[in-house]
Amino acid sequence: MESGVNGEVIVVGGGVIGLTTAVVLAESGARVRVWTRETVELTTSAVAGALWWPYRIEPEALVGEWALQSLRVYQELAARPEETGVRMVEGVQGGTRLDELGPWARRVPGLREARAEEYAGGGLWARLPLIDMSTHLPWLRERFLRAGGTVEEASVTDLTEVPAPVVVNCTGLDSLDLVPDRSMRPVRGQLVVVENPGITTWFTSVDHAADTSTYFFPQPGGLILGGTAEDGAWSMTPDPATAEAIVARCAAIRPEIADARVLEHRVGLRPTRPAVRLERQVLRGGRVLVHNYGHGGAGITVAWGCAEEAAELVRLRLG
Repeated sequence: MESGVNGEVIVVGGGVIGLTTAVVLAESGARVRVWTRETVELTTSAVAGALWWPYRIEPEALVGEWALQSLRVYQELAARPEETGVRMVEGVQGGTRLDELGPWARRVPGLREARAEEYAGGGLWARLPLIDMSTHLPWLRERFLRAGGTVEEASVTDLTEVPAPVVVNCTGLDSLDLVPDRSMRPVRGQLVVVENPGITTWFTSVDHAADTSTYFFPQPGGLILGGTAEDGAWSMTPDPATAEAIVARCAAIRPEIADARVLEHRVGLRPTRPAVRLERQVLRGGRVLVHNYGHGGAGITVAWGCAEEAAELVRLRLG
């Protein structure tokens, strides 16, 4: 985005989408405030396993470009993992073939068919960004503050009444009632965090016909095991039977996981709709509402690409 943007913008929503959008806007010269109902540590983004990969997000034609743009940013941030929380880590997408993916996949550096010694079940090997959200979200907030932005605790009941020339809606699942957008729905994900028994690579295997998947991600705070994708489920309470099944599926891939001590149970609701909504709406009096929500299970994957596009829509208003 071009520099020299003037005027005030209020970004509603303090998760990874809201903070990344706010960073791009503030570093472009806009006066930006983030209104958030909760601190970044309590947002849905904080629960994410956070491997870069376009998972449960549409439309594919646009997602690929947003994801690749974000990939380039994360590759740069991975040079400072302790500060940014971003590391480049090797792993396997089990049961996935290159010809099943969109054109974006052929532009991912090093993405290739997995060798038998890497995973006998067949899949793709890649070295991808794996993001520790407990570090990355506070880092995004501090980067935003250094750029002159402010973060305010505020609850919004009507986006059209937010007092700024431009409002950016990054409220995720809350858009169901705030917009209101009845196409929004939760896709519930449950995770188990265990002591890492020495695993240094990630693994995923997704059955798109089922509401379960198998993955593990080595993070600084433990090995994150998953997972579920329960469409329309709102419960934030971890289910013990589901947790037991998650551990068993992961242990079938790496047996040492079976005896790992459980540290934590997590549940998050992916903000899902038929396609990401990234568009500009003109309000009464010439004010503008920019929507940037509905990123499903890949908000982290597309955050920077979507933030740049949202910022361009803001620039049309602020000039």
